[in-house]
Amino acid sequence: MELIAGNPAAPRTDGTRAAVRGAPAPGETVRGGPADRARGSLLGLAVGDALGAPAENMRPSEIRRRWGRIEGFVSDDPAGTDDTEYAIFSGLLLARHGSALTVTHVERAWRLWIADLDEGPFRGAGFSERGTLENLRRGLAAPISAQHRHAWSDGLAMRAAPFGVFAAGRPAEAARLVAVDGRVSHEGEGIYGGQAVAAGVAAAMTGSGVTSVIAAALSVVPMDSWTARSLRRAVTAAQRPYPDRLSMERAVRSAVVVGGYPWTDLAPEAVGLAFGAFAAARGDFRTAVLTAVNMGRDADTTAAVAGALAGALHGASAIPAHWAEAIGPVRGSCLPSMRGYHVLDIAELLTPADPDEQRLPDHGHGPGDGAPPPGGSAGDDAGHRDLRTGAPAVRP
Repeated sequence: MELIAGNPAAPRTDGTRAAVRGAPAPGETVRGGPADRARGSLLGLAVGDALGAPAENMRPSEIRRRWGRIEGFVSDDPAGTDDTEYAIFSGLLLARHGSALTVTHVERAWRLWIADLDEGPFRGAGFSERGTLENLRRGLAAPISAQHRHAWSDGLAMRAAPFGVFAAGRPAEAARLVAVDGRVSHEGEGIYGGQAVAAGVAAAMTGSGVTSVIAAALSVVPMDSWTARSLRRAVTAAQRPYPDRLSMERAVRSAVVVGGYPWTDLAPEAVGLAFGAFAAARGDFRTAVLTAVNMGRDADTTAAVAGALAGALHGASAIPAHWAEAIGPVRGSCLPSMRGYHVLDIAELLTPADPDEQRLPDHGHGPGDGAPPPGGSAGDDAGHRDLRTGAPAVRP
């Protein structure tokens, strides 16, 4: 399947894939430029997702008993989850339509590339996505497709960063676009959570300080919403003085976590924890992501959001090299149609060309397995259709 005709991230017709680029080496790109921040945000999302995945749905006490304190990857084979795969899906869709994105575009994409495919490999998906697919498969259309029991989940927040990257410096536009995407799957607080993240990333993409990033997030959601209250409480708690890191993390959790509630993917809670981690770290990438991971709960999403914010603020060079190098093309474990795409290629698609910024040369290799393109065998166009028209995509 080729989501965008001529997409440089798409698998090639001979069954090989476009070269995957790692984090930029010093001197290869202007630090702090649009492309560097875009790579930082989306690579930061993927790194946070992979770091947090093993701790998902765990309490801090459980994390400490098992690993002590997580300071890096605790898996020998780190990989992202549905957070990264859905962010890539939304990023490709946004790159295809830009500011002209409509709910119809999003719904059609969900139907063609998710709902109409076999559900077998759909592992690790959240309740909001499953509820949306059930509604779409029953023939319901947006916004009715978003009316299910988990419309308040963090499923939109986890895929919101590409909208901030695209609308760099325009938090209101980032919030508008992510709400368009979210109307297929979310309502109310679920939408607000995505808007806060997209707006925060949009502000961070221009180098705004931590306080300005937080203010941008709050500016696009109702001030009396659960999301805004949770975000303010988390940030306030994070900025108080504490004797140690553990005390701070406990205070941030206590400020927003709904005790006894069985689900950890509430958008107001996850977004609050992510911004709390970002504020406590004063925007430092490593500290922000590890703080989010060690607070547990929906750790892959909170760390992905914290990573997207800090990565956008400081660029890809702020991400530890060994973490960045561990991120490869996604495996399609949740969304088979996304298999083989890399977040760095999505960042490139969403970033306008900057004549003053040196472009990175292609380094490294793709998966190297000679796998056929997603949605069909090598050279088979049957599964490759344009998201806008549903017609077979034109090969470059």
